Amino acid sequence: PAMAHQAPHPVAATAQRAAPALVVTLVVDQLSANLFNQYRGQFTGGLKTLADQGLVSINGYQTHGVTVTCAGHSTVLTGMHPAHSGIPANDWIDTRTGEETYCLAAPQNTLAHGKNTDNGPVGPDQLKATTLGDWLKAVSPRSRVFGVSGKDRGAINLAGHKADGAFWLTADFGFTTYVEPGQSAEAKLAPVAAINARMIDRFTREAPTWTYSHDACRRLEGQWVIGGQTFNSTVPPSNFSLDNSPILDELTLEGAAELLDNQQLGRRGVTDMLGVSLSATDRIGHGYGTQGPEMCEQMLRLDAALGVFPDKLSTIPGGAVVVLTADHGGSDFPERSSAEGYPAAGRVDRALMPRVNDALKARFNLTANPLVSSAGGLIVVDGDRKALAEPLRSEVLAAAVDLLNAEPQVALAVSRDALLAEPMPASDNPEELSLRQRLRLSAVAERSPDIMRAYQPGLTGSGRVGATISSHGSPWDYDRRVPIIFWWPGANGQERFLPMRTIDIAPTLAHLIGVKPTDDVDGRCMDLPQFATGRCEGQKP
Repeated sequence: PAMAHQAPHPVAATAQRAAPALVVTLVVDQLSANLFNQYRGQFTGGLKTLADQGLVSINGYQTHGVTVTCAGHSTVLTGMHPAHSGIPANDWIDTRTGEETYCLAAPQNTLAHGKNTDNGPVGPDQLKATTLGDWLKAVSPRSRVFGVSGKDRGAINLAGHKADGAFWLTADFGFTTYVEPGQSAEAKLAPVAAINARMIDRFTREAPTWTYSHDACRRLEGQWVIGGQTFNSTVPPSNFSLDNSPILDELTLEGAAELLDNQQLGRRGVTDMLGVSLSATDRIGHGYGTQGPEMCEQMLRLDAALGVFPDKLSTIPGGAVVVLTADHGGSDFPERSSAEGYPAAGRVDRALMPRVNDALKARFNLTANPLVSSAGGLIVVDGDRKALAEPLRSEVLAAAVDLLNAEPQVALAVSRDALLAEPMPASDNPEELSLRQRLRLSAVAERSPDIMRAYQPGLTGSGRVGATISSHGSPWDYDRRVPIIFWWPGANGQERFLPMRTIDIAPTLAHLIGVKPTDDVDGRCMDLPQFATGRCEGQKP
């Protein structure tokens, strides 16, 4: 890993700038570089401000191969690939017990709203790396660190281990959080109690609705047949809910604004941090695809909702810096992609896995299917989803890898243990990583599946109208490429076309605010010459 996070060279006093009083990290869930570029010319609000005035890397990368929400969020403020953050996926099956584990499971905790909903008891324990907020707290205990999101895994990954609060939206309550043993739910919820009361009052009087805000989006309406069902692409969608609409992000940003004000972030003589993960783009992408009126509305309403943020941050006396990126990209549902000129788009053959399992059962005289899906790959297990005994496990695994690689729809299948035996690849140029290297950056012992596999470009799993019709998670660049934007009040616009990685964000911000990572991070500090406190270590002053 790069060692660019050490203290900068001394520079002339005239070039020194005080560390910003506030660091805001915005992660737009499923905002691919493609989607950002597609709508960039139509932005008029906050995204326009960031894109026009910020330092924009249009070739930002989630460098790894299993491109899902929890893994992607774990890279942004740790500076670590998932292989080192310990978060390979959103969940995984523990083959010692046969049980599924959520990526942020913390069974010793409770949820502040008093119900065991969402993903159950959660916390940062599964995250094996420290975060920028943790590094800051270590040297500045008075600093405040918060995370807020539509999803628990968005808020907690950005807030880190030592946060003052990590809040996410939950149905019929508002913002909730996790409560550790000995803590009070009321005390943990205090920063969001006022906005929760207002939200409940507002929605009791009038249920949220989604109507067209931008008439131009109507031109994208259409009708598609997916899995034998008809999907009407329109607004509002037939299965409208707050969770899969632009309202989710608008409420999240209300919560972020509330925390800025009631916690006096950036106004107390120390550097504070606020992480904001915006989940609606992901929910809308999964439910309706990325090229219809639903996503058109989402992009333009998100831009509008972010509109007040730059102005609000410009009033912070000690200055603020904003970084915007995404946890992963995404693509449209294959039926529309195919009709719009991408013939490779399609769905994985439903008979592929039964075919491979039947061959393995016959060869090894097994009664249960030995391959089960887990964490974006496959585990080799018995009927209780527990690991087969050796040497049978290794024999079945080797045969399964061969059978999968013989399938035309499979681009690569490789055992996790084979990947873990290989060195971590240098990822400074993420565009040139091989498929195998991308999967290596996602491989975590005991958590990643026994077999890590990638389908050919353009292929996605089966879709069901009313549930998920398009997805992400692949090692291909439409799922890896994301925007990375740094902005601060008074910034002059700059474009950077050379690749930057999400793992570079944390060491870059650490240099900016004058703290050091407590881990040997995978990312490297990137120079921000307009406002940095000197060049990154190893750069000429």
